[in-house]
Amino acid sequence: MSVASRSLHALAGLFLLGLLWHAVTVTGLVGKIYLPTPRAAAEALVWGFREGELADQTMQTTLRMLWGWLLASLIAIILGATLGVWSQGRVYVGPLLEFIRPLPASAVVPVAIVFFGLTPAMVIGVVAFGSLWPTLLATVHGFATVEPRLKEVAHVLGLGKLSFVMKVGLPNAVPDIVSGMKLSMTVALILSIVGEMLTGQPGLGTAILLAGRAFQSADLFAGIVVLGLIGLVSNSVLQRCENYLLRWR
Repeated sequence: MSVASRSLHALAGLFLLGLLWHAVTVTGLVGKIYLPTPRAAAEALVWGFREGELADQTMQTTLRMLWGWLLASLIAIILGATLGVWSQGRVYVGPLLEFIRPLPASAVVPVAIVFFGLTPAMVIGVVAFGSLWPTLLATVHGFATVEPRLKEVAHVLGLGKLSFVMKVGLPNAVPDIVSGMKLSMTVALILSIVGEMLTGQPGLGTAILLAGRAFQSADLFAGIVVLGLIGLVSNSVLQRCENYLLRWR
């Protein structure tokens, strides 16, 4: 399927969703105080960017997501590559990681507040903690699935650990790493919103929470639409990066 065809299918799906949304609001199945009309949500979206604080809130949430995601990706790739080539490290560090991994990011918020206070750095730390695991597990898997014959060739050539990582392990693990980073990006966006809601930091999370409490459904759905657009754009950018990095395949 071509890019144009996929785009047309996507637009058709959005159009049908809009029609269904309009039909639900017009027939009164759901009160407008809870579900605004598509027109009201669009007007709130335009007003928020032109005269309100929606642009600034979007920027703050996006930056928290990106900083947390980049920090998590850096730690995950370094730690995953280390564990991938250091079998004894997996024995010692593996149980600790399995103990920490199931902890929900929301449970880490009080600990993060103790160390960082109610600051943007605290939210970024929570985002990094929660979005670390998909990329870490994908990196470990990518290094663990290196072809045994490539390991033998590296051994015959006398490659050290670092040379093996850069010349053999990392190229083999790139598809897994990129897939993990795409999933981590989604987790980072979710945790940015949750972190803002829990701590009151300025951003889309706080704006959506306040709009819901004030029954301003149009503003609430405008924020949700922006979140969807952030996810769509970030996924599209990562997909292009993946296609570029894996063009050799």
